[in-house]
Amino acid sequence: MSESHPWNLSLGRHPSPDEVTFDLDRVLSSVVSLRANVPDDAFTAPILGTEREGQGVVISEDGLVLTIGYLVTEAEEVWLVGNNGIARPAHVVGYDQETGFGLVQALGSLDLPHLEFADSAPISSGDSVIIAGQGGTESAINAQVISVREFAGSWEYLLDRAIFTVPAHPRWSGAAVIDWSGRLAGIGSLYIQQAAGDDDEIDGNMIVPIDLIKPILSDLVERGARAKPPRPWLGMTTAEAEEHLVVAGIAEGGPAMQAGVEPGDMVLGIDGERISGLSTLFRKIWALGDAGVSVPLTLHRDSQVMSVTVESAARGDFLKKPRFN
Repeated sequence: MSESHPWNLSLGRHPSPDEVTFDLDRVLSSVVSLRANVPDDAFTAPILGTEREGQGVVISEDGLVLTIGYLVTEAEEVWLVGNNGIARPAHVVGYDQETGFGLVQALGSLDLPHLEFADSAPISSGDSVIIAGQGGTESAINAQVISVREFAGSWEYLLDRAIFTVPAHPRWSGAAVIDWSGRLAGIGSLYIQQAAGDDDEIDGNMIVPIDLIKPILSDLVERGARAKPPRPWLGMTTAEAEEHLVVAGIAEGGPAMQAGVEPGDMVLGIDGERISGLSTLFRKIWALGDAGVSVPLTLHRDSQVMSVTVESAARGDFLKKPRFN
């Protein structure tokens, strides 16, 4: 553990006020439970479902709540509940496809404190954190950062520096990650079996660092998305299998499907350049230009090498937009 994080928590246990130098109850009361309902015809409904539950963190005095975006993508109804028992409806403010963050605004006072942002850049392997869901200390655990590294998700998602913690929190979606100063260092995103980044199966969570929201927060509040043009999206789920990149799924009606890409295809190259690894695949695609750029793929199918050009799109164009009440 680095000298800048002089903290020693009982790993895996519920946090105690005696272990911290801040008002633990007040900090944990900033975490709310979140329930979202999504229409049956939403683009993400077949994969993420129509009823989604997780956590969120109050980050402003007026009830702005930060969560993980997949909980609220295309949601038409959102409810928030705090430790004080107050339930409030909320509307989706926006979500960011690149980081995975989502924002909702409570409609009415939550009567809860808000959490200040920490600096997540100094966080390193060995540091102690608290991971918290709504419900106070009984819904929080003492955790440790086991690695900080690149993360590539099969759904065209990439973080240069994700935080991985152990043990796994049972309610990781949108959970608050609190640093030694009692501030918000990240938001829980995924359950991960290889939390250490090697072949050993160690159950943990992938955390989106809070520093990623800072440059885009005002854009999300004002516009519902970041100001710059979106990245090209193919609608193609890709898996790494035995050092190969294999198309594991195709979004219905998405650019890859329209171009004739099929599940089971092996991706050999982008724009005439051979590639390996998910992160390389995504970076090569995004380097071609903004959403709408043509993406030349070299595929292997049925013992044959073939070329396919996918006319990329903006992922957000396929999603139902937030409704402002």
